[in-house]
Amino acid sequence: MTTAVRPASPPVSGWLSFAGLLILLLGVFNVVEGVFALFNDRYVSYAAGQFYLFDRTGWGWLHVILGIIQIVVGSGIMSGKTWARGVGVGLAGLTALIQMLYLPVFPWWSLINIALCVLVIYALIVPPHGAIGR
Repeated sequence: MTTAVRPASPPVSGWLSFAGLLILLLGVFNVVEGVFALFNDRYVSYAAGQFYLFDRTGWGWLHVILGIIQIVVGSGIMSGKTWARGVGVGLAGLTALIQMLYLPVFPWWSLINIALCVLVIYALIVPPHGAIGR
């Protein structure tokens, strides 16, 4: 009788599930924010027709595209794809920087988004329990 030896599976972290769920939530937030910016003239207050680098439509499309990418990356994190962790850290950092541009217009919304981005970065970087010392 032969016994099959299983390779040791990598430790699973609850933080990864948390990060995946948060980045999915951030993606939905960004899509909704982008759709509102595209279709609601009073949503974004801007001066002289421009809001920083883009007009209202440019910001709307930026947020819709960023949100869709976040949803894809969040799904990848939830399904255990290793590429999604690195992309998720970079994407959360980029989202936090973009939200800093919104601080003068929507301070509370921006601070909440930045805090969620920091939580995502922490959750993706923290090693799984028991992974240190292997």
